[in-house]
Amino acid sequence: MAAAIPVASYPSPNHGPRPEGVPVDILLVHYTGMPTGRQALERLCDSRAQVSAHYLIEEDGTVFSLVDEGRRAWHAGIGYWQGERDINSRSVGVELVNPGHEWGYRPFPGVQMAAFAALAGAVMERHGILPHRVLAHSDVAPARKEDPGELFDWRWLAAQGIGFWPVPCALDDGPGHAVAEAQALLARFGYEVESTGVLNPQTRVAATAFQRHFIPERCGYGLDAVFMRILRAAVRQAGAFSATPP
Repeated sequence: MAAAIPVASYPSPNHGPRPEGVPVDILLVHYTGMPTGRQALERLCDSRAQVSAHYLIEEDGTVFSLVDEGRRAWHAGIGYWQGERDINSRSVGVELVNPGHEWGYRPFPGVQMAAFAALAGAVMERHGILPHRVLAHSDVAPARKEDPGELFDWRWLAAQGIGFWPVPCALDDGPGHAVAEAQALLARFGYEVESTGVLNPQTRVAATAFQRHFIPERCGYGLDAVFMRILRAAVRQAGAFSATPP
């Protein structure tokens, strides 16, 4: 049972009904990408902005509830994951205050990460969200977004039971620069990638998004042997999660 955490109510008018019969099976992580948390909070609650999220977490760990989880918040924009394009209808969106790459990107404080871990654990428990369905905004929209970025500590979160962190083994050994295999595996994992056998822009941005999430120290290195080994491990381990009922 996930521990309850204090949450401050700060309602946003920017939401709508969730469609009937669509499960909430994604937890989507964002950074605010604005100079201050106050500016981000005001924008997410401004009816003229037409954007929102279910939660916002300040750098000091304060958690604000903006939209009820039973409602469809407007946070993902145009996206795709495992054949689904309406990400907002099936996700809970959490914004972490951080100026982002445009305004002075910096590490996420430990107290903020701890608050996110506690919140995320409760959200996953309520909706039965599987570990590999805790996603970055850049995962579902790799051509448009890079948040929460390479400084977000996915490895630490996985150790807290939030999301997962692929651990390669001998089963995952093989060649690097295997474009056709990379495309097939990226698509199987969830990214929108067509199998062309050509290293095209669609494949490049998906590979970079995967690196930001799982190999942040090698972001932009391409489809080398390290990338392929971890990608194989991620697909293999995500399959194991999918085979286990939530």
